[in-house]
This record gives sequence, C-alpha cells and structure tokens, in this order.
Amino acid sequence: MRLSIIVPAYNEEKLLGACLKSVREAVAFLGGRLAGDAGPMRGRPSFEAELIVCDNNSTDATGRIAREGGAAVVFEPVNLISRSRDTGAGAATGDWLLFIDADSRLSAGTLAAVLEAARKGKVVGGGCLIAFDRCPWWGELLIESWNALSRAFDLAAGSLVFCRADAFRAVGGFPADIAAGEELALSRALKAWGKAHALGFTVLTGHRHVSSGRKFALYSPREFFQVGLAMSLHPRRAMHDPRIDRLHYDGRR
Repeated sequence: MRLSIIVPAYNEEKLLGACLKSVREAVAFLGGRLAGDAGPMRGRPSFEAELIVCDNNSTDATGRIAREGGAAVVFEPVNLISRSRDTGAGAATGDWLLFIDADSRLSAGTLAAVLEAARKGKVVGGGCLIAFDRCPWWGELLIESWNALSRAFDLAAGSLVFCRADAFRAVGGFPADIAAGEELALSRALKAWGKAHALGFTVLTGHRHVSSGRKFALYSPREFFQVGLAMSLHPRRAMHDPRIDRLHYDGRR
C-alpha cells in the first residue's frame, strides 16, 4: 500500500522540523520507505509513503524547513485550514491519506495502528484519541471531554485523520468554505460513504496522538470559552465565520 502523509502548515518554523522528523522515524521504524529516501534497506519495504507539506501562505521559514525535512511542498494562498488540507491532498498519490497537524508528532505506535486499520480493509477511515505535551488542568478537562465524544460518536480530531483516498475524493474532501469544524464534517461524510460501501469509521484508542500544548499558554481560558460557546450555540454560523479560526491564523506562535 502507499500512504500519503499530509501536513498543513502556517508559520510553523518552530515545530515543523520535529513533526517531520517524527514522521521519518516512524516510517523507518516500521520498515517503510519514504519517497525520496535513497537510504539502504534490506528486502522490500513493508509499505511506501510520501510526505507532503502544504505551506498555507506562511511568512516565515516554513517552506524551507519542509523542503529540508524531505517533504514535497505545495502552496495554498488562502488562510483556511480546510483549504490547506485539501490542497495537500490534491498533490497526494497514495491510496490512503493521513492528515496530521504541523505541531504534532507521529509515533510509530500510532502509525502502525493506522496501517493495520487500512490493511484490514474494513474501514473507510478514522481518527485517534489525542493528547498534548503540556496543558493546564482545565485543558485536560477539555481534552478528556473531546476524547469521550470522539469515542462515543466516531468523530476524528483535526490533529489526525486518515481515510481512503478514493472515499476522500468521492465526498469532496474537507469542506473548503468553513473556518472550523472541517474534521467533523469530513467524519460525517466519510461515515455516510462508508456505510454505503459496507465500511466502518473508527477512532483508534491504543495510542494517543500528541500535539503541542502551546495554545494553552498563548490564549486565555476566556478566548477558548468564547470559541467553544460560539460553536455550541450557533455551530453552522460559527463554522463559516473566519473570526472563529483566529487560533490558527492570528499570528501567535
């Protein structure tokens, strides 16, 4: 099988290098071969992978760091995370797609679980339980609340989503006109496609995908509450409001 690992990135010069390093190490640990890697290998690789970074109109060294990290780089001029993910997927050649955030780190255990789910051929895609490398007590409550909802309703977190490439294209990818919640919309679309093709949608629970907890230091509890309240009270309106995406694009890093 061939897996396309897609990393949307906006001004991620501080953390992108570690993310790409984790991908390369996870792929190598599991006996895979990453496109462009000419290193020695005994026998045939257990799987092939390609690494794609979508530079989402960054103003820092994100693009250079991505190229130095061995990734193919594509560019998306509109600052919307959904469009960045879709542009990255547009360059993918794999039969499975794996989207991870640029401030996260992919472990070999998580990647192995993704590959196992894909190879069994019983799911259209899925997500993973999440964690942060650091966060305050109220952040832990938010994370555990989300993980409980993710398990209960089979919803993928944006920091890690995987799916069949043909299903992704069939449902139109991430909705390109929304500013937040695009992973929830894709989860629902993939579940519907999967149901029509006798395939499930899974949330992996054996490993947690770890992202940076920097936002808990950069943003106040009030700002998190305002975003959460808007999404809870008026979800459709909030998802189309560019202001809701300030945690991605207001420049705090």
